[in-house]
Amino acid sequence: MEAAQAIARPKPSIDTLLELAGPDMAAVDGLIRQHMDSPVPVIPALADHLIAGSAKRLRPLLTVGAARLAGARDDACLKLAAAVEFIHTATLLHDDVVDSSELRRGRVAAHLIWAPPPACWSATSCSPAPSS
Repeated sequence: MEAAQAIARPKPSIDTLLELAGPDMAAVDGLIRQHMDSPVPVIPALADHLIAGSAKRLRPLLTVGAARLAGARDDACLKLAAAVEFIHTATLLHDDVVDSSELRRGRVAAHLIWAPPPACWSATSCSPAPSS
């Protein structure tokens, strides 16, 4: 009987959460691009590289999901989710330089494309300016 129940259970998945949070996550991507806009060409190029290489974005997904579950109706949780992703990404960029990593999320590590200093500058610029 236990074997039959195990077969009948669906595999754990976050697909439903991804589907429900899809519009919010698209807005988070938009905020990331907006805050990574810069006259310094490497900054938006790196933002595109990082967004295109992102997997499920678990941290911002959980941030948005928890906020919506708690009743958030405004866009404040989207800004928080973008900030969470900026902080996480900045630490990954710095780690890749320190560890001389060749890949990040299955793609060529940013420091190998733009060299370590610009990759680190871009990581530093992942700190969004306070909104007015």
